[in-house]
Amino acid sequence: MTLRQYNPPHPGEVLWGLDMQPAGLTINAVAERLGVDRKTISRIINGHAGITAEMSILLGKAFNTTPDLWLTMQRNFDLWQAGQRLGKRADKVKPFEHRLQPDI
Repeated sequence: MTLRQYNPPHPGEVLWGLDMQPAGLTINAVAERLGVDRKTISRIINGHAGITAEMSILLGKAFNTTPDLWLTMQRNFDLWQAGQRLGKRADKVKPFEHRLQPDI
């Protein structure tokens, strides 16, 4: 498995920098529009919480994007972070030689 060679931004950073800030939206305004607590949006923007499937649907509706966009950003961020934590340990894992072949 090849991991990305760069640190992708946290989706909260993208939410703030590309969606909220240019539009002059506050945390309170976004939280109210999504029907969530302002603390939830604050934690996402500050990188202390990730994008859940439910949040991706809400963000997709509010910002005219797809839920997949938000989940893909979160997945890329999470994979890169995990790769950094595992470091060389992941490189030492060898694949099993025997793989089940599907009946065709």
